Amino acid sequence: MIKVSLVNWPAKNPVESISHAAKVCYEDTAPEWGKTIDIEGRLWNTGHHTTFQHFFCTFLIEDIAVGDITFGIHLANPFYNTSQRSGRFCAKMFANPDKKKLEKYVENYWSGLENREEVMDYIMLGTDIYQSSFEKAVEKAEKFIVEERPNATDKYINQNTPKIAQEQLRMFIPVIFPTALEYTVNISALAAMYAVSWSPAMKDATQKMVGLVLEKWPELDFLFGHRQEKESSVVKKCDEFLGVRKKPVVGIKNAGDPAIFNVPHRNELHPLDLLHFSPRLMGNNTQEIKTEVELSVATMGQDQRHRTVRRSNPRFTGHFYLPPIPDSLGLEKEAKQMFIRWASLGSKIPSSLHTVLAPYGAMVGYEKSASYNAAVHELSKRLCFCAQEEIYHLALSLRESLGENHPVTRIMAPNCVLAGRCGEGARYCGRDIGKTKENPFPERKV
Repeated sequence: MIKVSLVNWPAKNPVESISHAAKVCYEDTAPEWGKTIDIEGRLWNTGHHTTFQHFFCTFLIEDIAVGDITFGIHLANPFYNTSQRSGRFCAKMFANPDKKKLEKYVENYWSGLENREEVMDYIMLGTDIYQSSFEKAVEKAEKFIVEERPNATDKYINQNTPKIAQEQLRMFIPVIFPTALEYTVNISALAAMYAVSWSPAMKDATQKMVGLVLEKWPELDFLFGHRQEKESSVVKKCDEFLGVRKKPVVGIKNAGDPAIFNVPHRNELHPLDLLHFSPRLMGNNTQEIKTEVELSVATMGQDQRHRTVRRSNPRFTGHFYLPPIPDSLGLEKEAKQMFIRWASLGSKIPSSLHTVLAPYGAMVGYEKSASYNAAVHELSKRLCFCAQEEIYHLALSLRESLGENHPVTRIMAPNCVLAGRCGEGARYCGRDIGKTKENPFPERKV
């Protein structure tokens, strides 16, 4: 069962806040705080909703499936801020799965499921593969770190080998596993999310958020009068296994007009990103790089963090992503087995359940559209060695597809490449920064 807590909100009353914002627009002197207007009749019903966006709430959402975040709360809405439990850094996420808790989640949101036992057997298959391979994966992770990052300290190696092993082995884990996140959203965005919620868990999570808001401010009940009740499917299925991929795929559809690009200065990138704030760089927002990508569900969750990038509806492609560590352990057969078992459930269970049962390694495809500023921001972060292996190679593939002559690629790099020093502080990865000029973007295994 999803748990939702309201943990932060503005100190002022929302009706007063919204009224004050509106009166600033309508009056020629600064309005007096506390004087209110008919915010429902004058603002909400007439579509003047930006005034409502001055009021926000922060929720702690616990025990929600990873898939109900990736294919639910984070899928289409860019108007939020999230801090989500990491599938790399939280080392116990997959170590000791609570089967009863997972089964209860299935029963709560898809009650009366006739083949629940088959569903649970499939979930446990993924955890069995993960657990039986973990110790060897840790050994491989240590070996690869030493090879790729010669300056990594013993402390770094000891801390990160189990995390990287978990990150890559989770490809066999279904995304119905629980996570937690702190989620900040303005009040009109919450109303829109509540209205369009398409899956059982998303409906429940938004209902609980709305319930907490109305418990504290019942005068806002008019915001939440409309909701689609019917469940809808947002991801196109592919029940045929088409093979294993060992790299994500990027195809460029449009690279914009390079002549428009105004090159950002280094101090506009790090430590404070000024790309979307500097008037000097506004022209970069008029040109876009449009791509078609194919990547794992795990990396789709990472990709969604870049909210200035627009994305189309995802679709399952029929491929399974096998990262370097499980590939080196010879787990390709298990990848195929996991995909086929998941696909076989497609005609037997509701589509929303089938979606959140996808293994992290199931690959999805969708279109992306990023302005030059958004692309530079994304790729300068993702070409860092601290980014996970797959999203690094996704960014590298785009950089190589654009070519060295495209002016955007000249600035698509982390701080160690651009400035010759690590920008990650204590999280320095241990790569040989002295060699970044001769080989700035090597192939990676971890």
